[in-house]
Amino acid sequence: MFEDTHPSTHPPLPPTTEDDRISWLRLLRSRRVGPSTFHRLMQEHGNAQVALETLPEVARNAGVNAYVPCTLEAAEMEYAAGMRAGARLICWGETDYPVALSQLTDAPPLLWALGEPGLLQKRRVAIVGARNASSLGLRMARALAHELTEGGFVVVSGLARGVDTAAHKAALDGGTIAVMAGGVDVIYPAENTHLGQDIAARGLCISEQPIGQTPQARHFPTRNRIISGISEAVVVVEAAAKSGSLITARTALDQGREVLAVPGHPFDARASGCNMLIRDGARLVRSGTDIAEALQGQQDLALRSQTENQTAHSNAQPPPRPNTARQQPDALRRLILDHLSPSPLAEDQLIRDLASSAAQMTPALTDLEISGRIIRHPGGLVSLAH
Repeated sequence: MFEDTHPSTHPPLPPTTEDDRISWLRLLRSRRVGPSTFHRLMQEHGNAQVALETLPEVARNAGVNAYVPCTLEAAEMEYAAGMRAGARLICWGETDYPVALSQLTDAPPLLWALGEPGLLQKRRVAIVGARNASSLGLRMARALAHELTEGGFVVVSGLARGVDTAAHKAALDGGTIAVMAGGVDVIYPAENTHLGQDIAARGLCISEQPIGQTPQARHFPTRNRIISGISEAVVVVEAAAKSGSLITARTALDQGREVLAVPGHPFDARASGCNMLIRDGARLVRSGTDIAEALQGQQDLALRSQTENQTAHSNAQPPPRPNTARQQPDALRRLILDHLSPSPLAEDQLIRDLASSAAQMTPALTDLEISGRIIRHPGGLVSLAH
């Protein structure tokens, strides 16, 4: 559909007014508009209001009739609920938005934040692990979290029971960030209600989900990409061979983050994932010193990257004008559907397999996502909708 549209003459900018923020909310909450499609639409049209106006036409061209974007009333209700909860909306491109996270292709356009957003500007390390952690695993998580905050790092985790809980509690005085799978105002599990309230008061809770959203199973993998995305490194304390913590570790590797793991006994299933990571090249962790050594020299690199990113933002050029002469977009969409399966495939690999280009592939994928025929996954992966 995008072949007949004209991008803005200016690069997309973060919202500057309340009306702009609500327009961003409306666009992101519109049916079948995920983070990647949001960024694509913003690149095409320059601002959220224009993108909203074009969405029904985009949907018609993708085969979806009577498409209605998120209503103004619904977005205003969420925004007002966030204000009542004491939360703040941090938008992609704003100063408080984490630079490392902004560099992901599926970066959350919006983050609801409850607490101290300044923690997003400090050096951060994630600690994740088993919910049914052993006593030794919990002791290790507490020790590592304490050592990290003593060294000036902020500890990031997911507020789950087990290792996450132990890490958050040990880091509460030094600085900790809880990345929520549901709304930033919905603490899950309920047993961590008091801990979640303490983090909101003394640390920071963040989420990309709507205010009041109860976490669903599908939210946890997308939440995990934020845990690793805002962190310099991910430390896995205990994890089974098939676990959410291992998904976080793999996502971290895809994002170019350092992955470290605490070894465990070969007979302990809770350590099998960590032992596999070490076997495959993850750095072995015995103490906070091992983490500090792994990140030695990274601070200068991170500062240089931040400076380069800010310069790139200030000098950003608008995206190239779509090729209006592009032939047979329907044929390309059919090729994509024929090539994909329910198993996720990297978008870059799809481009190579079909001998296409990103300029041709991206709008076709956007159309297919809006029509509900494909699903985008964290890490730049796509698959057929189930």
